[in-house]
Amino acid sequence: MLRRAVWQGVVAGLAGAAVMTVAEKAEQRLTGRPDSHVPGRVLARLTGRPARPGRQPRWLNLTMHYGQGALVGVLCSVMAQAGLRGPVASGMFTVVRLSSDQILENATGVGAPPQTWPRAELALDVLHKSVYGFTTGAVADALAARDGLGPGQRHAAMRPGRHANVGPFDGRSGG
Repeated sequence: MLRRAVWQGVVAGLAGAAVMTVAEKAEQRLTGRPDSHVPGRVLARLTGRPARPGRQPRWLNLTMHYGQGALVGVLCSVMAQAGLRGPVASGMFTVVRLSSDQILENATGVGAPPQTWPRAELALDVLHKSVYGFTTGAVADALAARDGLGPGQRHAAMRPGRHANVGPFDGRSGG
């Protein structure tokens, strides 16, 4: 499962990053917002390159943007392979994507905690990462479904004794 999840996650993550890029460019045309160079600055810090304030080389921004999209997409694929699929799973994955950005940006000293951002910038970031998360989720779900098992079937087969509709909110536990 893991080998399949890696290649499917890279494909799904790259698709998500591409669709997010198209959405960002459309939004920038409407709002006049300039390109962000935060991804390039993060990658420069992570790789020990000299930090440059302001505008970063386009290749550095794109490498971080698509590289992070592909890498985090693997987790989405693992989720889909484990039976976590559909809109709820894509929503959970979107939180992971937002979190990975914040961890890298804040750990490298490039970013600031989201609660300090202007609300409009925060809303746009959440919107764009949602486009990424739901696109990546849809592609990962479709690729995992090609394997012939429905959501959770492989997981249940690998763990005897686990059954559908059994858990804290199954109606039987009073929870």
